[in-house]
Amino acid sequence: MIDVTADGFALAGFRDADIWCLEPLPPAVLTDLGALLQALRGQPPEGGPFVLACVDDEFFLVARQDGPRISILLSDMTASVEYPLAEQALARLGEDPPDDDELDEVWPVGDLDLFADLGVSEDEMQQILDDLDAYPDEMLDAIVDRMGLGEAYARATELAQVAR
Repeated sequence: MIDVTADGFALAGFRDADIWCLEPLPPAVLTDLGALLQALRGQPPEGGPFVLACVDDEFFLVARQDGPRISILLSDMTASVEYPLAEQALARLGEDPPDDDELDEVWPVGDLDLFADLGVSEDEMQQILDDLDAYPDEMLDAIVDRMGLGEAYARATELAQVAR
């Protein structure tokens, strides 16, 4: 495990009336799944709020609430070997850590259709995650653009970078 503060950003997405809003979350959620899920539960429940975290240009994690159910998508399960947030997500998903011979591959795990109702089908999500030349933040850019949240995402990530 890396024993330093993770670099990156985290955002909460929620509906305010009929408009999606994205706001930065404190950097502490980049290492603690419990804190990230607590931030998720603190959002208005209408429309399926979500949180996302992008850590050290290595992986991203998305969690989305639908009533009492929380769906999780981890962009690369091999990150669980070095990053506490990824390790905690993998455990919550009930997945075993990757074997040593799997560490040089990218293995997304979790709910690939968690944004299907917002215009990102499971197949589209898989295509985004299959782009091995894209960094995690670029993958998130593609996802939120397909959801129609590109401008709000750009503003929120800018604020998150300033808040560090």
